[in-house]
Amino acid sequence: MTVQRSAIALRQRLSRWLALQTFIGLGLVCVAVYVVTAATLNNRQDDTLDQKSAMVKHLLQEGRVPLGDPGLQHQLNDFLAGHEELALRLLEPDGQSLYASSSAQPMQPPFKKRTFEVIAPVGARGAAQAELTLGTRADEVLLRQLAMTLIAAAVIGTAAVSIGCFWLVRIGLAPLRHLVEQTRHLTASQLDKRLDGSEQPRELQPLIEQFNALLERLDHAYHRMEGFNADVAHELNTPLATLISSCEVALRKSRSVEELREVLASNLEDLHRIAGIVKDMLFLSHADRGSSARRTAVPSLASLASDVVEFHEPAMQEASLRAEVIGDASGMFDAGLLRRALSNLLGNATRYAKPGSAVLIQIDESPSGAARLAVVNQGPEIGRDHLPRLFDRFYRGDPARAHSDMNHGLGLSIVAAIAQMHGGEPFAESKDGVTRIGIELSAK
Repeated sequence: MTVQRSAIALRQRLSRWLALQTFIGLGLVCVAVYVVTAATLNNRQDDTLDQKSAMVKHLLQEGRVPLGDPGLQHQLNDFLAGHEELALRLLEPDGQSLYASSSAQPMQPPFKKRTFEVIAPVGARGAAQAELTLGTRADEVLLRQLAMTLIAAAVIGTAAVSIGCFWLVRIGLAPLRHLVEQTRHLTASQLDKRLDGSEQPRELQPLIEQFNALLERLDHAYHRMEGFNADVAHELNTPLATLISSCEVALRKSRSVEELREVLASNLEDLHRIAGIVKDMLFLSHADRGSSARRTAVPSLASLASDVVEFHEPAMQEASLRAEVIGDASGMFDAGLLRRALSNLLGNATRYAKPGSAVLIQIDESPSGAARLAVVNQGPEIGRDHLPRLFDRFYRGDPARAHSDMNHGLGLSIVAAIAQMHGGEPFAESKDGVTRIGIELSAK
């Protein structure tokens, strides 16, 4: 059993990330301030030791008197006066103390020590060693206070920014909540409504446009489904009513075998019609579920069209029509489906073509290998209002539903499905007394 992760609100997610980024940003700034301050204090301590060491060397070099001389010791004491953080000791090479300031003992850590040689004063044995010690406790206390201040500033700043971000995100997501309220009121009976994006931000406009386009397609599909249900009921009701009435009449009195045979033959025609409708509906259902054409090599579409023309030749002769195949193409197609599509197109042209005219089957091939099949006939023009719906199921441009005994309105829908199964699309044109209906087939 799979466990789904609990969804986190977008407001919480954005607030958390903004708070984390704020804390990281302020933390980096505080660390930088602390590091720079610590480096500055350290450099200042080193500079102080360097300056004081140079001054001690200069003072002893100028003195050239014994350390016991009160004047030199007074000068050293004056040099260290006011600098409680400094301590000075002078040692002989054997470690014996020659001079020690009052702050030299004891020096509490932390401190920095600088040891250097000085010119031996009078009375010293060899070069003397000087130890200059600088106490850094004040700087350490300052750094500790600075660290606590920076930490508090980072935490307080992060909390303040987080609260502000929480409310800003809440305000920023208000248009999204408004969209949610709009979509909550949409139902299957209100598909004609659309989302109002007039007050929405620019970032949400593509989403609103796509959602409204989806509602438009759903509304169209819903109306088509309603019309389809009505058409199915009408198409099946007529033959079923005929079957029922025929059976009732036959059963009212005794019939001879020949009379019953005639009734059964008549009923069989209506059953074939019902079976044809069901078969075509099953085919369209498979196409809607994504069935694709079984492509094989077709060396000549003109030869395939000629076979279809030969099958329709008796009906075309009866209608005083002739057929011509123009052009040729080859490729990977489902030959059986193409025969069915051309047969439906030819049957449609035969019903509506002007007697004595020619029905043309035009075949074109593009450089990419795609093919275009069209059946052209002369006859009554199809109105512009009817052209976009020619391939709808059970749609007839003739409101009187002429030829309903032979045509149940699925022929062109099957043509469109076959085109889609080949990765193409159907097309229809009608002007100046010439109607051109066909399909485009993409190369595999």
